[in-house]
Amino acid sequence: MAEMSIAELLAVFRSMTLLELSEFTRAFEEEFGVSAAAQIFAPAGADAPAATEVAEEPDEFDVILESFGDKKIQVIKAVREIITGLGLKEAKDLVESAPTPIAERLDRGSAETAKGKLEAAGARVALR
Repeated sequence: MAEMSIAELLAVFRSMTLLELSEFTRAFEEEFGVSAAAQIFAPAGADAPAATEVAEEPDEFDVILESFGDKKIQVIKAVREIITGLGLKEAKDLVESAPTPIAERLDRGSAETAKGKLEAAGARVALR
């Protein structure tokens, strides 16, 4: 296989969409067992324990349906509102396979909205 120069690789990456780049990053991390997240190093000394206590709040959340409770039909309807284009049978199968992720990599607002809809329908939901 011919090797690509750094300039050629950058040209390929420039032509990719953000979604494609995100998928590439995820595949790269899995293949090589690395993380693209920025590493935070605490300074050595008296302030070191305080710096490690402060945890960054995640900016992406997964909505996990833990159980559908007593109102399965309402939960199925809520799932179909959250995942548009999902058929009735697919939504039913998804709800019945709880615990299962309903939506992945959502921002805080969208995740809270989805969680609220599912809980209002009677489901037990977790954000991770």
